[in-house]
Amino acid sequence: MPRTIWSGAISFGLVTVPINVVSATEDHSIHFHQYHLADQGRIRYRKVCELEDREVPQDEIGKGYELTKTQVVPVTDEDLDNLPLPTARAIEINGFVPLESVDPLRISDGYYLQPSGQVAAKPYKLLVQALGRSAKVAVAKYAWSGRERLGLLRVKDDVLVLHAMRWPDEIRDPSELLPPPVQVSDEEVEGALALMDTMTVDQLEGPEFTDRYTEAVAEIIEAKREEKPLPEAPEPEQPAQILDLMAALQESVSKAKASRGQDAGPAEVHELPTPKKKTAAKKQPARKTATKKTAAKKRSGSRPRSA
Repeated sequence: MPRTIWSGAISFGLVTVPINVVSATEDHSIHFHQYHLADQGRIRYRKVCELEDREVPQDEIGKGYELTKTQVVPVTDEDLDNLPLPTARAIEINGFVPLESVDPLRISDGYYLQPSGQVAAKPYKLLVQALGRSAKVAVAKYAWSGRERLGLLRVKDDVLVLHAMRWPDEIRDPSELLPPPVQVSDEEVEGALALMDTMTVDQLEGPEFTDRYTEAVAEIIEAKREEKPLPEAPEPEQPAQILDLMAALQESVSKAKASRGQDAGPAEVHELPTPKKKTAAKKQPARKTATKKTAAKKRSGSRPRSA
């Protein structure tokens, strides 16, 4: 059973739901210690007072805000617990929004909210059922660890989940990362959509969605423990320069079908139109222009709608 991170209540209008907060995720990564290469001695980090030049125990360490190099304002845990904010004691719901309106970039760590005691059972279930029927998520504020945050409340298997959210000014503007202007044809977009359809899965399960890195590290540790040869790393594939985007899309669709045991026949994507001969263009320039416009109009009119 995970330990309680924070205890308080959810404030939903005049309804109060006492809750305990526990982490919704686990870290299964392999962690390393630092060692002295010469004698395998453990390297540790110690908390040393700069003025006394000695290691200080945890009960002598407190928080403080540095105004200047010589002036520090001490701030205690009690000061932070008694902040003049409603969110210091409760997760305060401020509104409800459709989930698709929330930028996933703003969503961070997840926590389970556990009802605290029998008194919380009914208002907790009320909020769970209301959120489930509304198909919306709640946006709330809360204050933990010395700062106020935005949170997103949703339901997972009849349990309330709180996701930490980043404030809008914490998201960097990506406009400077845009590539230079290029033209992409409708046929190329349709080819990419065909590849997406081929790669669509019902659930994020299977070998493609396992942590292969952690498994590989475990294999290295086991090989070294048993003094066996280390697993050989595969030769990295050099990315090929794409000269024909449509051909690359068609080949990708075929490979994706083959990897799923499907018929790896010709990909069902539109081919690029065959360019007309220059001689025909010189003889009838006006008709060629009209034909192009008509073809473009037909193509746009017959373009399949997305599901």
